Amino acid sequence: MKIGIIGLGLIGGSLAKSIKSRTQHKVVATDLNSETVLLAKLCGAIDGFLTDENLGECDLILTAICPQSTIAWVKEHGLNISPQAIFVDMCGIKRSVCSELKPLAQQFGFSYIGGHPMAGKEYGGFANSSDNLFEGASMILTPDDKTNMEMLESLKTFFTDIGFSGLTFSTPDEHDRIIAYTSQLAHLTSSAYIKSPDAQMRRGFSSGSFKDMTRVAHLDEDMWTELMMANADYLTDQLEILIGHLNEYLEPLRTNDAEKLRTLLKDGREKKIAAGGN
Repeated sequence: MKIGIIGLGLIGGSLAKSIKSRTQHKVVATDLNSETVLLAKLCGAIDGFLTDENLGECDLILTAICPQSTIAWVKEHGLNISPQAIFVDMCGIKRSVCSELKPLAQQFGFSYIGGHPMAGKEYGGFANSSDNLFEGASMILTPDDKTNMEMLESLKTFFTDIGFSGLTFSTPDEHDRIIAYTSQLAHLTSSAYIKSPDAQMRRGFSSGSFKDMTRVAHLDEDMWTELMMANADYLTDQLEILIGHLNEYLEPLRTNDAEKLRTLLKDGREKKIAAGGN
């Protein structure tokens, strides 16, 4: 199978490296940074460059760029995609992307399904990509009534071959509602948490809990602004819930109510156990 990858950052680079290290598929790729593409070629992460001339030869096309850039890329290059190809975007939001790409796929005549790999690091870029990023991770797909079982079986084989533990199926709306909590709220909270003036004095006083809370504050603000603004309705709901719970803890601290605080902490511990370890 010949696979085209658009974007060779953390996700796209890791896709390329995983494919080349774990399968016999051929990989061609493109990126806005020509030096990144050349580096990927020199280190063996890709076999060649993705162009308008060989795009039509690709059996599977994966985009690992921001949502609006993905939509713009399809509008510009859709005519060159083979009718036999499967196109999967890796964007972190699904409603706005799927609603734009589904009609474009119908217009240009190729198969499309939305995707989102549940894997990442706080540091992006090709330099931080790896062939084991997706080991044990879940790959979310958003099939619809035009998705056939043959496509899903093919994608399941492909994604498990490159390290994913399996597929999780969702609707674009369900995806965005849940991801607002599991991903976007965590990044927002980490960004707010690190802004305490005491963060600059923490050396010698911090351990694992500080690292866990601040890890994802090291983010790409351009990408995360786009993702959060496109999902602002669900993210606002989650942020309001979090603020409400934080205020619950604030009250017993202000009133010296140890038993109330203990009850809140116990409730949080029990909810963590009920939610599972991950």
